[in-house]
Amino acid sequence: MSKILDALLKNFDTETVAVIHLGDHGHPGPVTVAFVTVDKTISIDDKLDKAFMLTNSIDDAWWNNKDVTKMFDGDSCRSTMVGDMVLIGKVKYKYKSSGWSKI
Repeated sequence: MSKILDALLKNFDTETVAVIHLGDHGHPGPVTVAFVTVDKTISIDDKLDKAFMLTNSIDDAWWNNKDVTKMFDGDSCRSTMVGDMVLIGKVKYKYKSSGWSKI
């Protein structure tokens, strides 16, 4: 397939969710730190889990992950943690120690 068709098909099957961190270390918050591309057909819980997983540094800095677009200034950013949020469409979810809650 052509590159244009590949790009169109990718956008047809996916959506972008925003990862929002609360302020820390003197930085004001909340602030959108990343956009994560997820499959449109998976459940909300799976979208949340994918956004969380891809914005945590494991083997490499999380902003180097394939489906992540870095939105923060500077050279680094902490991983997503309890208290941070993910925006899917017009609905925001907060990560709590017991999982996700709609806010």
